[in-house]
Amino acid sequence: MIRGLYTGANGMISQQVRMDVIANNLANVDKTAFKRDTTVFKTFPEMLLHRFSEDGIGKTPMGSFDTAPVIGKLGFGAEVNEVYTRFEQGAVKKTDNHFDLMVQDQPGNENPGFFMVQTNRGERMTRGGNFVLDKNGFVVTPQGFPLLGEKGPIQVNQGNFLVKENGEVYINARIGTDPKNGTNVSENRYDDAAFLDKLKIRTVENPRHLDKEGDSFYSDTPESGEPTAFPERLEPQILQGFLEASNVSVVTEMVDMIEVNRAYEANSKTMQTQDSLLGRLFEVIR
Repeated sequence: MIRGLYTGANGMISQQVRMDVIANNLANVDKTAFKRDTTVFKTFPEMLLHRFSEDGIGKTPMGSFDTAPVIGKLGFGAEVNEVYTRFEQGAVKKTDNHFDLMVQDQPGNENPGFFMVQTNRGERMTRGGNFVLDKNGFVVTPQGFPLLGEKGPIQVNQGNFLVKENGEVYINARIGTDPKNGTNVSENRYDDAAFLDKLKIRTVENPRHLDKEGDSFYSDTPESGEPTAFPERLEPQILQGFLEASNVSVVTEMVDMIEVNRAYEANSKTMQTQDSLLGRLFEVIR
């Protein structure tokens, strides 16, 4: 009966972790480029049962053998194996803001692309492309961390920032990059277009092992591999004036939440039943 209590408790703990993951997904459903998490379960290590009423050893002229017959395996329910992030492409949202950027992955490519950002903890990857222009002319995240190109932080000025689909950044050389010389987007014809830099877009070999750090930032781990550049044929497209929506489906998450509630309740009733039977056993023993 004690085993029943352990099994029910393991089930409740597993469902609580899954509920926390679902709640986090729903809380970030409107966050730019948020990637939903999924909980993976595994069977708790099983035990092999033997009948121990015999001494367990048989004697023969050739030696000895095991006489305790195997009854079977006994499981203790499930436990959480891992919580990993699913990197399916989110929906495309048009904003017409020329500082909004989106990574459009190549169809069939399982390795998503990431913008590289310089944070106070080092370079980090992000899918969130809702950048802004700071007072010094650097393209930065809402937290103030600069977007990186192959040569370093991207510095432009208002209305003079053009990104091609291959990630190349151009400016109008007549206007330059001095923040004081900003212009209106509709008036800039890029009649003297000059190549400034190319966005630093990277990927990793095993994206499911990336660590989430909050604020849509990801850090690499030994399991994910270090950030590397794409082969030219697999490079993602960069869309200017668009943002990637989260890949969270509210309907799916709500259905999963109902499923978790029912599973949690079933495990709870299992523990109540086991506790009741255990109480009756103690009464009989008395």
